[in-house]
Amino acid sequence: MIPLATPYIAVEGPIGVGKTTLARAISEAFHFELIEEIVEGHPFLKAFYEDMERTSFQTEMFFLIDRFEQLENVARLLANGRPVVSDYHIAKNQLFAAQTLKKRHLEKFNAVFRLLTDDLPKPNIVIYLKARLDTLLERIQKRGRPEEAHLTVDYLKRIVRAYEEWVPRFAAENPSVQVLTIETDDWDIVGDAQTRENFLHKLNTLINEAF
Repeated sequence: MIPLATPYIAVEGPIGVGKTTLARAISEAFHFELIEEIVEGHPFLKAFYEDMERTSFQTEMFFLIDRFEQLENVARLLANGRPVVSDYHIAKNQLFAAQTLKKRHLEKFNAVFRLLTDDLPKPNIVIYLKARLDTLLERIQKRGRPEEAHLTVDYLKRIVRAYEEWVPRFAAENPSVQVLTIETDDWDIVGDAQTRENFLHKLNTLINEAF
């Protein structure tokens, strides 16, 4: 279990919204341990975007196993009182899997998910980043990851909708978790120093009040 005095922040939101950028900024500002999901070098991701029906189960299982191993490390860090910030919440595995897996595969996936994650730590602060579809597409194109070249607008729309449905449900089901929602269309955490400082000050106040 997470020691109550140890912050564990997860930054969440749809593809291209800026999760990793913000997680890195938080890690640098507060000297938190940084946990990043593996995207570049993912053995199935390019094939997944090219043919979701054929490769979705392998892709989702790879992400689940990789994140399970990362969360075991998070548990060790928190047990030693070391705060953590991650660019994902493990719940995203189920959110993404529900968009692409057939019913029989989804049932198997969810069974494995519960088995692997039920006793692992969960974040006590979640920062949800949101943006318009055109903003997400622009950011995805700008970063130019080869594995995302075949990502479709329809798939991105479904992911955005899934997050919009998940966040309020998650907040209602987890009242002890602090959930911050940030509109990022006009939010430059990297280039605008004042924006960055204002946010980090707000986050620091929240952390000090909660822990």
